[in-house]
Amino acid sequence: MRDEGAAQQSAPTAALSSATRRPYHWLLLIVGILATSTGSIIIRSAEAPALAVGAWRLLLSTILLAPFALGPFSREACVLGRRERLLLAGAGVCLSLHFAFWISSLSYTSVASSVILVSTNPLWVALMLRFVLGERIPRRSVVAIVVALAGTVAISLGDLTCSPRALVGDALAVLGAISGSAYFMLGRAVRRRLSTLAYVWPCYGLAAALLGSYALAARQPLWGYTPDTYGWFVLLALGPQILGHTSYNWALGYFTPILVTIALLGEPIGASLLAYVLLHEAPSLGVWLGGPLILAGILLAAWQERSG
Repeated sequence: MRDEGAAQQSAPTAALSSATRRPYHWLLLIVGILATSTGSIIIRSAEAPALAVGAWRLLLSTILLAPFALGPFSREACVLGRRERLLLAGAGVCLSLHFAFWISSLSYTSVASSVILVSTNPLWVALMLRFVLGERIPRRSVVAIVVALAGTVAISLGDLTCSPRALVGDALAVLGAISGSAYFMLGRAVRRRLSTLAYVWPCYGLAAALLGSYALAARQPLWGYTPDTYGWFVLLALGPQILGHTSYNWALGYFTPILVTIALLGEPIGASLLAYVLLHEAPSLGVWLGGPLILAGILLAAWQERSG
């Protein structure tokens, strides 16, 4: 399928107008949310250290995407200037840091706390847009961010603990959110010149190499795991990464980064429910109170997109 929103975009990725978007654009964004919601559960099931999990997740994604991405990348990369190549490399670095911080946080705090805190991207993206790029944030987008983040606060108050170990995990998750937000902002710029596959393939490959080097530096083994663990690695690559993260990167060609990152806040709801069913981590009262607020924030952001 042709990625009509990327390679020929010259206007800022303020995305397509509401008249140009199609229902399947929204559907694929929802599919991305559902796919990434499984990530933390799969990571918990894989008996491997954090950096090794991240390295294998991205390495396998790069290998699986290679037959489809080599052609578009070889055709489109030649149009990139030095600045855009640096932005692409920067996106790969930020993606590696995002996974290094976030996956590590799952060893210290609960799935709900980790996923909630790492999903605070709308706040960091809005701050970057306003104070780094000097862009004006529409009022309804600000309201959507506030409502959605109020939902995350409601969830976190019922889930976060004050133990030193949990606080370390919370801090790592926040660092994962900041680096993930930088990854989205850099991707927003590069996606003006590259189609989705031509962008994500080198980005995933660089992040995989960096995570592998982080793992070796931390003396975390990259091989010698059980067949079940390698199976979890494959599921991570196919679901949360290729279907989930790639859908988000694709969406940057059609929606504003604020909507994409607010949509990411749907992940904690799915992850918390899956953690309850599969890991017996019962959602706190805050999950049931904050979940509707997060959904309301997503709907408000979608309303801003449709009327923008």
